[in-house]
Amino acid sequence: MDGKKTPRGKRGWKTFYAVLKGTVLYLQKDEYKPEKALSEEDLKNAVSVHHALASKATDYEKKPNVFKLKTADWRVLLFQTQSPEEMQGWISKINCVAAVFSAPPFPAAIGSQKKFSRPLLPATTTKLSQEEQLKSHESKLKQITTELAEHRSYPPDKKVKAKDVDEYKLKDHYLEFEKTRYEMYVSILKEGGKELLSSDESEAAGLKKSHSSPSLNPESSPITAKVKRNVSERKDHRPETPSIKQKVT
Repeated sequence: MDGKKTPRGKRGWKTFYAVLKGTVLYLQKDEYKPEKALSEEDLKNAVSVHHALASKATDYEKKPNVFKLKTADWRVLLFQTQSPEEMQGWISKINCVAAVFSAPPFPAAIGSQKKFSRPLLPATTTKLSQEEQLKSHESKLKQITTELAEHRSYPPDKKVKAKDVDEYKLKDHYLEFEKTRYEMYVSILKEGGKELLSSDESEAAGLKKSHSSPSLNPESSPITAKVKRNVSERKDHRPETPSIKQKVT
């Protein structure tokens, strides 16, 4: 999110075939064929779902069966599916993959700057066992919950500068989202994350027909093991306001 509205001429929806392979969601114009190599355009349209969170787009009412995907670099993508069941299926699969395979976050940077900035998240796959992964997520959830409570116990004084209030709101929004994300991850792993993925393996390997808007920035899709950070949305406090719109049907 960068706090800017998508230009009116770029708000359309395009049809794609989507497939979730590993921690990457591929969006292709043509129907998926396992023997066919990915094109350069397919790779550019790919979206990494490591440390991501998918949920029903309750704040978007223009079309039915729309879910949103918030990525590790805080882009918000909208997808439209053909039915409520398919929408919930995509939400469950994406969150399950993120919970099972996202590597533990890097330790927080230590510095003298007072300005809040989100920590970097690794795009590599975790090397932890599922039991260790669950403990890691539970530990992070406990840390985030404590930090959020402490943060809210010291709200900014009415006399402070507007930029200080902005920093407070940004950190509050970040901590609230991270708490929700880790609550989802913990819940999934307690239910048996890898087992859930195995039961849906045949579906996860196949492509679903989907729609995506042209406002997706192809170069910002992290399909390699690089850590990316989108700094343009730092001043955006509006909860879940999509700057990038996508659909999947």
